[in-house]
Amino acid sequence: MTPRSFLSSRTHTRPVMAASVLTLCALALSACGSDDADSSGSKEPAKASSTQITDATGTKVEVPAEPKRVLALSEMDLDSALALGVEPVGLTAGRGQKGAPAYLADQAAGIPVVGAVTGPDIEKVVQAEPDVILAGQMADEQVLAQLRKIAPTVVTIDGTKDWKKSLTLTGLTLGKSNEAEKFLADYDAKAAALKTDLGDLAGSSVSVARYSAKGTAVMQQGVFISDVLKDLGFARPGIQNDKGEGHSTPLSDENLKEIDGDWLFIGTLDAGTDADLLAELSKKPAYQQLGAVKDEHATVIDGSKWTSLGGAQAALSVLEDIRKAMVK
Repeated sequence: MTPRSFLSSRTHTRPVMAASVLTLCALALSACGSDDADSSGSKEPAKASSTQITDATGTKVEVPAEPKRVLALSEMDLDSALALGVEPVGLTAGRGQKGAPAYLADQAAGIPVVGAVTGPDIEKVVQAEPDVILAGQMADEQVLAQLRKIAPTVVTIDGTKDWKKSLTLTGLTLGKSNEAEKFLADYDAKAAALKTDLGDLAGSSVSVARYSAKGTAVMQQGVFISDVLKDLGFARPGIQNDKGEGHSTPLSDENLKEIDGDWLFIGTLDAGTDADLLAELSKKPAYQQLGAVKDEHATVIDGSKWTSLGGAQAALSVLEDIRKAMVK
């Protein structure tokens, strides 16, 4: 080969080699880029940092996708949060309680109290540094406005006070919808099993009352415990078939016949004083006339669980109480 032909050959070879190198580089870059894409070339979607929900009042609220500091401003909110595996950074004291309701006392030990049934202490709410506030059945627009300046605030309880609806909404708010669904399925299964095991007693008439120094009050329709009893198919005697004006309805001794059912569940808001409650009531002529007392079908219950705002765990616990009292 002549020098000229040799040079000509090398001159034609270089572009071919260069093109090959460029092709290899392009393939390498393509391979490097595949780490962040699937086989179709699309990237993984980034997780949303927040989500919009509609609360019990119909208000749209933007809440963190995964709240870390949850404040519970009602007994039902505390119950729901704990049932879903979330420990709040603050709670409001239960009805007649200095802290959490007695049935939640162990789970809620150490959680700071930031208010009472009458309302939250705004200064303590600020100190808790919540990233979402569960506001229960809060209806005071002025207080709600203050809360919303602190953190996204969700009213979790509507006019029906339905604990199942509240748990579902709380699950949505806390990113725990699956857990809420599982809890409700478990409750339905246990309620169905109890109803079966009650046999003929499933159609019994059941009264629920709360006793205090002021006298006796009964639980009518539209409150937590009446919803649980309805799930079990129990009848309710007297005015307990009607919707009450408030949370409970006071009765005079002369009208105690309104709670004269096959079974009576009665308690106080101070579980520590209930040990001798039935013995005390049995001395009263008005109670001596009740069929449930005569037949020894009266059971002392935790009033903070049965006769207050209630909640998911309260409902499961009530099923256990009824099983112990009525299933032999």
